[in-house]
Amino acid sequence: MSLSTSDKLKVEVIGHTALITIDNPAANTWDTESLPALKALIETLNADRDIWALVLTGAGEKFFSAGADLKLFADGSPDTARDMAQYFGEGFECLADFRGVSIAAINGFAMGGGLEVALACDIRIAEEQAQMGLPEAKVGLLPCAGGTQRLAWLCGEGWAKKMILCGERVNAATAEKIGLVEEVVPTGGAKERALALAEQVGEQSPISVTSCKELIGQAREKAMEGALPYERQKFVDLFGTEDQKEGVNAFLEKRKPVWKNA
Repeated sequence: MSLSTSDKLKVEVIGHTALITIDNPAANTWDTESLPALKALIETLNADRDIWALVLTGAGEKFFSAGADLKLFADGSPDTARDMAQYFGEGFECLADFRGVSIAAINGFAMGGGLEVALACDIRIAEEQAQMGLPEAKVGLLPCAGGTQRLAWLCGEGWAKKMILCGERVNAATAEKIGLVEEVVPTGGAKERALALAEQVGEQSPISVTSCKELIGQAREKAMEGALPYERQKFVDLFGTEDQKEGVNAFLEKRKPVWKNA
C-alpha cells in the first residue's frame, strides 16, 4: 500500500529515510490534491518510529517546484484563495513540524510555493543550476505559505525584502552565500547528497534529534506563531483587489500587467 494518498507525491522508503518526490507535470505545482496529501503523508511518517528523516525533491530535470497552479486564482475568488491558503499553511507547517530531519533536494527551479516548501524543511541542498525566488507580487499576490516569515529568519530582512519586494531571483551560488541553502552540488547530485545527509541523521539518537530540533526552532517558531495565520489572511485580502485579477490573468495570458494600485 502506498504511503501517499496522491499520485502527485511519490514515496520510497530507504532505510530510515522517506524519499518524497513531487510529481505533478510539467512544473511540479501544488494544488488542492497534493497539499492535503502532503499533510496526510507527514502525519503518517510521524507515526512511523522507523522513519528518522525525509528527503523532498522534484520529478524531472527542470523543476523542483514552481509553486501554486495559478489557474486556480484566475477568477479572483476569495473563497478559493482562503481554501488554498489553508491547504498551504496546514501542509507546510506540518512539514516544518516533522519529528525527524527534513532535507530539500532542490534539483531545479524553486519558485513561490516551491521555495516555501523548501523553506519549511530543516536543510536545503541545491544543484548548481537551480534558481530560487518568491515572485508572487509580480502577479498581484504574496507568499502565503511561510515565505515572508521563514525567508527573513534564514537570510535576514534585507534579502527577504530584495527577493519579495523587488522580485529578485537568486541562483544557487547566491543562495548559499546568503544562507538560503546549506550546500550546492553539481547538476543531478542533490538527491544523492540529501540521502547521504539523511543517512548521517541515522547515526544520531532519533529521540535526541527530535528534542534538539525542537529547541533549535523554538525561538523562531514562537515568533512566527501569530504571524503565519496573518500572512494567510493578507493573501486572501488581496482577492478583493483589481490588481490581483490583473496580475494573475496577465501571467496566464503571457502579457505585462497594468497595475491600478486598487
